[in-house]
Amino acid sequence: MNVTKDGIKDRQLHIEDYLQMVSAEQKEYAEVSAHQRIAENNDIITDFQTDRLMEKILSNDNLNQAYKKVKSNKGAGGVDGMSVDELLSFLRNNGVQLKQQLMDGKYKPNPVRRVEIPKETKGEFRKLGVPTVVDRVFQQAITQVLSPIYEEQFSENSYGFRPGRGAHDALKQCQTNVNDGYGYVVDMDLEKFFDTVCQSKLIEVLSRTIKDGRVISLIHKYLNAGVISRGVFERTEVGMPQGGLCKA
Repeated sequence: MNVTKDGIKDRQLHIEDYLQMVSAEQKEYAEVSAHQRIAENNDIITDFQTDRLMEKILSNDNLNQAYKKVKSNKGAGGVDGMSVDELLSFLRNNGVQLKQQLMDGKYKPNPVRRVEIPKETKGEFRKLGVPTVVDRVFQQAITQVLSPIYEEQFSENSYGFRPGRGAHDALKQCQTNVNDGYGYVVDMDLEKFFDTVCQSKLIEVLSRTIKDGRVISLIHKYLNAGVISRGVFERTEVGMPQGGLCKA
């Protein structure tokens, strides 16, 4: 394969554009799990404590942190039309009841709102799911507790949505591999990955680490919450919506 200077330049520009596009999103998710694994009582979370995670998720400190994150991210509202600016007042009036519903396993997440973003390929769209602002708080609270636990299980060669890691780090590792004599690169993408995730398999994998059935049940409810697309409800028995924080 012949490689020209113009081709190299175009490739470099493409990479720079890509890095700019993903850097903000990666920073957002990385910050979620950058804090230490400290429980509400200041004890380090161990594998033997993963059967009591709902209490940590619903602790006031964790929920306050989740609210601040959702507030700072702003973003459009979900199917109920509630804006981020209305969130604090709603939580003050309904927070106690919602926490009890979550603790008792009676909380029912709202469907996500379908948003279609055009891809580079003409006529193709990336389908995103926008949760309600209330569900974003609860999903954020879940992420803040689970991310540090799973961070210890992830591969050293994984750079996406990781604390202190990003696309630049991946490129540096590629350069190191080239300098070490590796001569092959595999460029691949899983087509429609999020749309085809096997939910039962995902729950099975999560259950290997998370022993709190209430948390597993809540995540399952979010996966099955459905989608509102052009005013029509669609079931989500397969896959998971892109846009919710639980995908992190």
